[in-house]
Amino acid sequence: MALSDKDRIFKNLYGFQDWRLAGAKARGAWDNTKALIDKGHDWMIAEVKNSGLRGRGGAGFPTGLKWSFMPKSDPRPNYLVINADESEPGSCKDREIMRHDPHLLIEGALLASFAMRAHASYIYVRGEFVRERERLEAAVAEAYAARLIGKGNIHGWDFDLLIHHGAGAYICGEETALLESLEGKKGMPRLKPPFPANVGLFGAPTTVNNVESIAVVPDILRRGATWFAGIGKPNNTGTKLFQISGHVEKPCVVEEEMGVPLRELLDRHAGGVRGGWNNLLAVIPGGSSMPLLPADICQTLTLDFDTLTKLKSGMGTAAVIVMDKSTDIIAAIRRIAYFYKHESCGQCTPCREGTGWMWRVLQRMERGEAEKREIDLLWDVSTRVEGHTICALGDAAAWPIQGLIRHFRGEIEARIDRRQTEQREAAE
Repeated sequence: MALSDKDRIFKNLYGFQDWRLAGAKARGAWDNTKALIDKGHDWMIAEVKNSGLRGRGGAGFPTGLKWSFMPKSDPRPNYLVINADESEPGSCKDREIMRHDPHLLIEGALLASFAMRAHASYIYVRGEFVRERERLEAAVAEAYAARLIGKGNIHGWDFDLLIHHGAGAYICGEETALLESLEGKKGMPRLKPPFPANVGLFGAPTTVNNVESIAVVPDILRRGATWFAGIGKPNNTGTKLFQISGHVEKPCVVEEEMGVPLRELLDRHAGGVRGGWNNLLAVIPGGSSMPLLPADICQTLTLDFDTLTKLKSGMGTAAVIVMDKSTDIIAAIRRIAYFYKHESCGQCTPCREGTGWMWRVLQRMERGEAEKREIDLLWDVSTRVEGHTICALGDAAAWPIQGLIRHFRGEIEARIDRRQTEQREAAE
């Protein structure tokens, strides 16, 4: 079943229409927003809970539940921080929202902030997103001018929205490192607890949400939780932006329902796998940090949080990276390993030392120069990095390597055998 047009939330995903306030209003944004605010904080949180919305930034944590952790009567101010530091290789959905439908995000920020009793929100934009930030700033200026946000706005909830431009560090996509960076410090993750809902930005209660998670909120509140919960699969509800890249005929970003079959997604929207479905080697289902899945598992694969978790992979940001049989799979994972080595903040020893070590071993495996016993050693080291660091970057570095060994161990062994045979023949 394809997502029907009437259920689409992102109606200007490709930028064919006006991104400004007039265009956004014509598509249904800012429609009687005051009526939603008049229903109160608790109604709003309950509605988001009942919709089944799970965070769209990678972890898939229930959004309404996350909001409910915010204190209701605390002398400190509450903050909403929106994570637009979209740096996961393969992921490119948040930038489309920011440059083509920024008012969805701005209205969502107002409503989400009201739900959590916050009078100020920050959007942390990735360093490389210069044009996206400029467009977002222009849209925020329009919202201020129309008194949709700001002090004494027409909705009766004082609300300031501030844009902060990062400097291009992947680690700042981790919520506590993002807060450190917002405060003007080095982007290094904080130990938890305390969690941001208790001690967050400037030591005050804070919730950090992804751009897409916030941008869908106005539609959920307007159309009702049951509408959103009726799309997709149980516990994996609603619509989702999928980003399809790699060896497909037409790479694209597309809005589909959660739980869409992978093959249907690729064939309908991306023109299918290059050279036909039988040419498929593997797919990374959720951005480069998620373990790959080989072609035989992809035959019946549906893209949702629970299915992918059972297969020892993950939904992540739903950035589907397709690799056909021309791919050197060891080289692909080695390249991903280098990215995580490069982006490690160096605070935790397992990550600082382990990411570089794993990358160097993969380099030798790519050339066939390793020993077969090193495959198990590499697996062992990856498990010592995974789960032993302050933030999830250690996991993100370990998982792609675990996926390679789990599904393509034979390819690594064959390459080592080939190299040894060549050396023997050369010696003879």
